[in-house]
Amino acid sequence: MFDTIKRGDCVELMAEMPDDCIDLVITDPPFAIDFKAARNNYNRKESRVLKGYGEVAGSEYQAFTLAWLAEAARLLKETGSMYIFSGWNHLKEILIAIDECKLTTVNHLIWKYQFGVVTRRKYVTSHYHCLFVCKDDKQRYFDPYCRFDKDAKAPGGGSAHYKDKEDVWQINREYWTGAVKTPTKLPSALIEKMLDYSSREGDIVMDPFLGSGQVAVVSKAKGRRYVGFEIVPDYYEFARARLESGEYLIRQPEKAETGHLFGD
Repeated sequence: MFDTIKRGDCVELMAEMPDDCIDLVITDPPFAIDFKAARNNYNRKESRVLKGYGEVAGSEYQAFTLAWLAEAARLLKETGSMYIFSGWNHLKEILIAIDECKLTTVNHLIWKYQFGVVTRRKYVTSHYHCLFVCKDDKQRYFDPYCRFDKDAKAPGGGSAHYKDKEDVWQINREYWTGAVKTPTKLPSALIEKMLDYSSREGDIVMDPFLGSGQVAVVSKAKGRRYVGFEIVPDYYEFARARLESGEYLIRQPEKAETGHLFGD
């Protein structure tokens, strides 16, 4: 069941799993913003961006969110926690689903990255929201000094562990120059930070919306067990290739005439 990924609908696949079996969930679900996955910004070369991004209609987002979150909550241990990424557009639907699933919001984190999309009639969005939630706030695991000793000093002075635990995280997006990629991916430094604070070696980490496989790949490298689900065939094959090869980046020639980089 664990140290594996599966292709298919995450709600259906999670329904096959037993209660209280997951230590940590890290996931970046679709944002329902009519995302143009292959648009030629972010310094991407379109031919290396895998197609098939699974978007959700805005009118269906509340039901979609409640369906997957209810299953994820059932699987989560009392000692476990979740990190759920969101844009601002449908943040309220996620917050409502968190309440309906009787989860507790521990922190509302902000991930600030180095650039956004250029705008003319509004402010540039250059951050994502990340909701840090749990089942039981008294039992959830959290290691406050896992990255810095209690008395360690930050560059320029002040407490290093305090600075690292502030709720605005400035972590740059990764450039996968010349490599195959999915249109959305979390930087490894972001995932590593969550794994450090909220899990131990051997813990089971789940991502219901696996995408490039980033959560599973980083979890494996950090000595955690993993499980993940992906509905888009090319994304699943890409994640599987990364996990099986042990290669963080996969470089391949331009797409063949079939239009696929990875076979079924």
